[in-house]
Amino acid sequence: MATDLSFGSVPPYYREVYDICAPTGSSVSKEFFTKLLVKSGLPSQTLSLIWELVDAKQGLLPRSSLYKALALVALAQQELPCPELGDLTDLKQLTHRDSNPTRLGLRYPDLYQLDSIELDVVPEKKGLFLKHVEYQVSSKRFGALVRRRYNDFVALHELLLGRFPYRLIPKLPPKRVVGGLRIVSTAQVICCQWTLCSLRTGASSLRRWLTLVARHPALNQDPLLNFFLTYTGPDVQHKIREVFRRVPDEFTTSELAAKAKELVPLDTHTEFANSRDQIRVILNGVSRLKQIADILAQRSHGYAADMTELGSQLTALASEPHGSSLWATGGNRVWADMKRGFHIISKEFALLSSHASQQATREEDEVCEKLNLLLDVLVAHRELCDRHEKGVAQDHAKALAKMLALKKRQMQGVIQGTDAESVDQLESKMMDQENVIANMELRNYFSLHCLHMETQLVHAHLEILATVLSTLVSVQIRGHSELADVWAQIQPTVEKCLPEDSHQRETEQDRIDKARLRWYNHVRRIEKRKIPKKMLDIEVEGQEAKKKNES
Repeated sequence: MATDLSFGSVPPYYREVYDICAPTGSSVSKEFFTKLLVKSGLPSQTLSLIWELVDAKQGLLPRSSLYKALALVALAQQELPCPELGDLTDLKQLTHRDSNPTRLGLRYPDLYQLDSIELDVVPEKKGLFLKHVEYQVSSKRFGALVRRRYNDFVALHELLLGRFPYRLIPKLPPKRVVGGLRIVSTAQVICCQWTLCSLRTGASSLRRWLTLVARHPALNQDPLLNFFLTYTGPDVQHKIREVFRRVPDEFTTSELAAKAKELVPLDTHTEFANSRDQIRVILNGVSRLKQIADILAQRSHGYAADMTELGSQLTALASEPHGSSLWATGGNRVWADMKRGFHIISKEFALLSSHASQQATREEDEVCEKLNLLLDVLVAHRELCDRHEKGVAQDHAKALAKMLALKKRQMQGVIQGTDAESVDQLESKMMDQENVIANMELRNYFSLHCLHMETQLVHAHLEILATVLSTLVSVQIRGHSELADVWAQIQPTVEKCLPEDSHQRETEQDRIDKARLRWYNHVRRIEKRKIPKKMLDIEVEGQEAKKKNES
């Protein structure tokens, strides 16, 4: 009698895997089961033996057979009771598409988990005369570390456009050459002097581009991307073209291409036009937000530069070489005392400049960079819509026009009594053209289906904007708090180092400002001690009662 392994008698992890493999409660397909076994990392002979033991030849696996396979994998890995299958995010993504191919079913956190890309400029440059820049690229998903040149990215971009013409592929950032040119030899060899700022900007742009490609649900499973992120041999740009230049496009290889017409809703053209206008409006708004974020970062950099300059000028005043003669001062020692104070105070402004620079870096890395990522997605969607209109739709219109011209010629031939052989040739051409039109219509429907999915992908990325606003608030609170703390530290130093008479004649507003500053410092000290707000309220009430009693 067969054992019911549906509930209770298996580890919870087995049921989690089953829910991923069969979210609708059905059997597990052979193709999906194969992908699951590969996740175990076991040798092919061991996997073949497990395949035979669970009788996977029949095409569909029931729940009990899947549980049996998981137990056998765990036994082979010596990891009983639960096998080690690694990250199953990509399998979740496949089940979403298989269950409803017209729904992406992914949010931005799901896309974020697909892969993380790190890209840094390699310090040394290669080349005998003309120097070039290399980038060190690492992928969390593949666990590989490779070196790539800019031309390698160009080759990948060209192949991706040919392989996935109807997918959201961002435009490759331009090759940045910034700086002066100089003659380095009598042979007039010109060498680019790359600035550090230019290199960092180019690396950030390439990292964003490769990140979007690696996190794309349709692109991240393709062998082309796998090759680029793992191949360690020489001459990458020529090798990758040699291997993948003859690979057909996605329409030719996709299982959904044959039923693309069924996947396109009747109101697709109307919805596409509306969503295109909506994303255009969002693009304009996000572009303006990015400009404001850049201004904030520039302002922080300017603030840091101003504080550095302020400290330098105080140092210069403190080092003023002319002595204070009795003839000039009339016995007044104020300027000499102030010079000694300037020397001490100038050091405090270096700390202000440092905090402002850190603030600017946080604004650039945590706010501007994320907005750049979202802008890359929105611009890529706009370019995809243009490709659809200029590509498939235009080719379809040309094919229809050619078909009408052939029919017109056929009708004229029949009316004029043209010989039968000429009519037969026209009919043969018309048959061929009809096949072309049928293929173009199917390709057009597939392109519309991809546009539908890519629009959902854009909306999944819009969640970035919420994180950006939250990060912006946190960065501003932290930055202003740090600067306020430094200013609070500077004030006692100023009062101590400058002549007493210069700050004894204070106005009523000065006293109010100082009282506010003391209260602010008091609150900050309480926050650092993590005293609950209720205790703070009790302390404030006690102080107010004490003042009333004294009065």
